[in-house]
Amino acid sequence: GHSAIAITDHGCIQAFPLAFEAEKALQAKGQDLKIIYGVEAYLVEEDKKQRPYHIILLARNRSGLRNLYKLISLSYLDHFYRKPKMRREDLKLYREGLLLGSACEAGELFQALLNGAGEDKLNDIVNFYDYLEIQPLANNHFLLQDGRVKTEAALMDLNRKILELGEKYQKPVVATGDVHFLEPHDQIYRTIIQAGQGYEDSDA
Repeated sequence: GHSAIAITDHGCIQAFPLAFEAEKALQAKGQDLKIIYGVEAYLVEEDKKQRPYHIILLARNRSGLRNLYKLISLSYLDHFYRKPKMRREDLKLYREGLLLGSACEAGELFQALLNGAGEDKLNDIVNFYDYLEIQPLANNHFLLQDGRVKTEAALMDLNRKILELGEKYQKPVVATGDVHFLEPHDQIYRTIIQAGQGYEDSDA
């Protein structure tokens, strides 16, 4: 029943051709579903070996789509280290036509809040993004398990703080789902990938 869906694969755009064909097929049947083409990228400052933050890039138009392709190409060809890293400098250069979202708990905003960043730091971070994201509590329950957040109430407070920052800086706050597969039987593929990447709770 949704009128649009955004596709944000990790670090790549392999789903774009299938999504484009699906969009055309729906249009041929008289059904209108807008597909927003994007990526969940790995943001670094300069050094390829830095631990990256997650960031969402959504193409607003053709110009944005071209810049998205350019940025992804650079991340693979010039800045690949274990993952395709996207430099902030490149992102600023090719930002036209793109919307930037603060992403999940691995994004720099959530991490800054988790680490008790001050208002000046939060100001710099929030102003870099076009919209802020919050996600379901269940998605971040692992923060309770590893002790980085003490209570579920504290987890809720992190989402409330993002809402407050959105209001303060007049940034839209979007509730997003960290969706990695559509059909229940596809979970096995994600489990295999995560196990290969060393996640201890991949089969949880």
